[in-house]
Amino acid sequence: MMWAGRTKETVFFKRRFWRQFKKQKPALICLSFILLLGIATTFSAYLTGYQPDVQGNLVTERYQKPSLQHYFGTDKFGRDLFSRVLYGGRISLTIALSVVLLALSIGLMYGMIAGYYGGIVDAVMMRFLDFWLAFPAIFLIMTVVALFRPNPFILIVLLSVTSWMETARLVRAEVLSLKSREFVLAAKGLGISDMQVLLKHILPNSLNPIFVSAPLKVGEMILLESALSFLGIGVQPPMASWGSIINDGRDVLLQAWWVAAIPGLFIVLTVLSFNLIGEGLRESMGIRK
Repeated sequence: MMWAGRTKETVFFKRRFWRQFKKQKPALICLSFILLLGIATTFSAYLTGYQPDVQGNLVTERYQKPSLQHYFGTDKFGRDLFSRVLYGGRISLTIALSVVLLALSIGLMYGMIAGYYGGIVDAVMMRFLDFWLAFPAIFLIMTVVALFRPNPFILIVLLSVTSWMETARLVRAEVLSLKSREFVLAAKGLGISDMQVLLKHILPNSLNPIFVSAPLKVGEMILLESALSFLGIGVQPPMASWGSIINDGRDVLLQAWWVAAIPGLFIVLTVLSFNLIGEGLRESMGIRK
């Protein structure tokens, strides 16, 4: 569906999209879960009576099982796990969403420029992209961690600059197909500038694959951030994330299974939800695998 200059068809496409998306029951359920999780993590301070970093009595409150007092139990420092999981979810989701937004923006602009201008510009930009794809991201992350104390802002920047390449290739392929279409050629024939052609005609018609890949990318970033935090090179204590909470419980999997199992379950459910939302978007837009 071409968006440029076709208001009635655009309205029809939006209505058809929502009609098709409503039929995707798994995607709707997952979207509801993500919205509920987002609300819970945002207002976690009002949902729990405990601070996520405040230690309890190490003699009487450490490793308490899930109960009405502590819904998810406590960890080795007697901290309430329910508040830590919600707070850690806010950190993990914020990092993942920020990374995806920044990485998609970089990849979108890079792919549009490479695909639209082609020739030597495309060749040089794609070779740089191939180099960046071959560069080990974990080496860059470990180097920065060794030089600076990692924090969420640094983590967002690092993950963004190592995650935009797939989007750039996807957008480039779309632009190579679009730039030879009649409405783009007509716009050029009318003397419209390249910038206007890119922003008004190429960009709107390149977004569908981006919308589908974005939820999948969020799930990928949640897994990556959790893995880095689990290894100790991501979010640093006392700040909590799902990965660091799992790391706290790895030595007591048999005695206090809830410390690692509950945040692990949240990771599974959240990543699965984003994947199913992406699948629902793909089906609704009629994009083939």
